Amino acid sequence: MVNAMEVKDLSYSYAGSNVLEDICLTVGKGEILGILGPNGGGKTTLLKNLNKNLSPRCGCVLVDGTDIADLSKKAIASKVAVVPQTNEVNFSFTVREIVEMGRMPFQESFRGSSTSDSEIVDRALEQTGLTGMQERLINTMSGGERQRVIIARAIAQTPQILLMDEPTLHLDISKQFDSLNLVTKLARDNGMTVVIVSHDLAMAARYCDRIIMIHNHRIHAMGRPEEVLTPENMRTVFNVDADLFFDEKIGKNTVILHDSYNGN
Repeated sequence: MVNAMEVKDLSYSYAGSNVLEDICLTVGKGEILGILGPNGGGKTTLLKNLNKNLSPRCGCVLVDGTDIADLSKKAIASKVAVVPQTNEVNFSFTVREIVEMGRMPFQESFRGSSTSDSEIVDRALEQTGLTGMQERLINTMSGGERQRVIIARAIAQTPQILLMDEPTLHLDISKQFDSLNLVTKLARDNGMTVVIVSHDLAMAARYCDRIIMIHNHRIHAMGRPEEVLTPENMRTVFNVDADLFFDEKIGKNTVILHDSYNGN
């Protein structure tokens, strides 16, 4: 598999405390990689290092073999799109205006949108079920609706790599499936690489090709879901009694949580 992104010996500190230590990983083109860990464990910090929002203390992040430290923000935005955990928008932009922002890395100054840009925006709106809502003001929408708009904006960037931080956090259950099924289709059909940060074990088991589990600032386990989501690993990292099993009804893995682990 050809690597879309590689992280080499990355460490990050904040206020003198180590947040990430010696992180090494690769993500293949068209792969869906899940990064799992408890809240406050460094998952979002790692994601921010992957698109240069944060700079590592040591180590590097390579996109298509190039260190992102050597790339401009605009060059990174032409390759990497981000769906952040928060989706607050404080201005009265329409849905379409927000999604059109995804085309900005490809536009020359003062030229505005091209016909091709408009077609890409139309397709992103259609794929996320927002065509009929494109004239609505985003600050009048629910959290789940806003999340779909932010996903549409990311899709409009036509990225090689999509980084998603807790992408289902504000969505109703049915919309969680819709969003992740769409992302899976983009990965499978278009070869888009997806990195999903989450603490949702069942979601990761169902959608991710590989999983990285972070514990005590380091990678605790890495591999296919059945290799990583073992009862022992879930107990150590999340302090829960849980099992991974294959659900024949849906043809995918899932995780059953039994209870928090009390050490007995």
